[in-house]
Amino acid sequence: MPARRLLLRTRLTVNIALFGGTFDPVHTAHVRAARAAVRQFQLDQVLFVPSGNPPHKPEDQLTPFPHRYAMVALACGRDRRLVPSLLEAPRADGRPHYSVETVRAVKASLGPKDRLYFLLGLDSFLDLPHWKQYRRLLELVSFIVVSRPGFHLRRVPRIPAFRLANVHWLRGVRVPLASREIREAVRAGRRVTGVVPLLVEEYIEKEGLYRPGHEHPQKPDAGSGGSGLGRRGQESPSRERP
Repeated sequence: MPARRLLLRTRLTVNIALFGGTFDPVHTAHVRAARAAVRQFQLDQVLFVPSGNPPHKPEDQLTPFPHRYAMVALACGRDRRLVPSLLEAPRADGRPHYSVETVRAVKASLGPKDRLYFLLGLDSFLDLPHWKQYRRLLELVSFIVVSRPGFHLRRVPRIPAFRLANVHWLRGVRVPLASREIREAVRAGRRVTGVVPLLVEEYIEKEGLYRPGHEHPQKPDAGSGGSGLGRRGQESPSRERP
C-alpha cells in the first residue's frame, strides 16, 4: 500500500520517515529514536522497514522475517505514527532490496509537496559512501541521523555529496545495547526487561527466539538477499549496521 494512502489527509502535505534494519530484535532505543524524530521533525509517520534477508548475514544467524516483522508490529503497538512495513519483505526470486530503490518506490507514491526522510544510526550514516548509488540517495531524501554523546561533526567525512545533503541530527537518544547484545543476553538466560518493549520480550519468550538449540535459519525460498535501509548497498553483498 503506498505510504500516502496510510494517512488520513488532514493536511496538504505529509512528512514520512523510513527506518530500516534487520530489527533482530527491535529494541526500545529504536522506538525512542522514532518517537523523538516524530516530535522534532513533525513527522506524520515513521515506517519501520525490516530487511528481508540481507546478503551479508549468514542464513543460520538471522531470525526469519515473519518473526522480525511480528516483533516490529508489536513494538509499534497502538502508536499510529509508527507503522510496520513490508516494503523490504523477501522476494520470491531472491533479489535483494537496496535503499535507493526503496526510496524511489516510496517517493513515487507521495505527492510533490510531501517530504520523505531517512532515519538511521550514526554508524550507518558514516558508512553511506559504501552504499549503492549513495549520491543519488542523498539527493532523494533528507537524512535524520541518530547521534551519540561525544560525537563531533568534524568526524563526518569530507565528501562533497555530504556537504550538499540535507542532514539533520537527532540527539539525546540513549542506546544502551545493540541487538546483537540482546540476542546474547537471551541466549545466556538473562532478562531483557526494559531493553526491548514488553510485548516483544513476551514474544521472544513465547517463541523461544535466540535460545540455544532453537535457531531459526532462513528458508531458501524466502529470498536470498536484501540490503535494507541501514546497510551498504554495493553491487556486491552489503553490510548492515549492528
